[in-house]
Amino acid sequence: MPAADLPAFVAPASGSLKAASHSSNHPQRHPSSLRPAVESDAAALHSLAADTFPLACPPGTRALEIERHIAAELSAERFAQFLADPARELFVAHRDGELVGYTMLVYGEPTDAEVAGCLTVRPTVELSKCYFALSQHGTGASAALIALTVAAARARGSAGMWLGVNEHNHRANRFYARHGFEAIGHKYFYVGTELNDDFVRELVL
Repeated sequence: MPAADLPAFVAPASGSLKAASHSSNHPQRHPSSLRPAVESDAAALHSLAADTFPLACPPGTRALEIERHIAAELSAERFAQFLADPARELFVAHRDGELVGYTMLVYGEPTDAEVAGCLTVRPTVELSKCYFALSQHGTGASAALIALTVAAARARGSAGMWLGVNEHNHRANRFYARHGFEAIGHKYFYVGTELNDDFVRELVL
């Protein structure tokens, strides 16, 4: 998406960020507050992740495998660990006091050799998670949170950002392509015990 189409940011007195829509008369586009996640968000992040992760899984993924992944990787305890990790940054969007979206950055060299071999710039950061409640799709909130997340990575000195996205998640692939993430390779991703094929996408910052 061209930079001109991204939501603008205004800083309210609370210190969080608000994404202001350019189409204020659009019935579905309302400002969302954006901020870094904090320790007390862990339980709400788990709840949001449990609702949104299944939306990103390819058709045919068994419910049991999705449940296993959520329990192992997206529990409140895991989010508490993520929030305490200095190599990670998490950001959230909230509306009317409820979390509606989140992103997570993981700094450092990728541990997956296939990913490391196809990236074009260093230092890099992984956009490990980017999820929004279904009710927020099409509101502009995801574009605003991506813009904030990219700005944070640049401020920390990253020259590139990469992510993995399922090859069959066409909506997500279109979204990332609009925001400048180019498909540069492939990797594998486990949901429970099921192996999935992902595109590796990279954004040069």
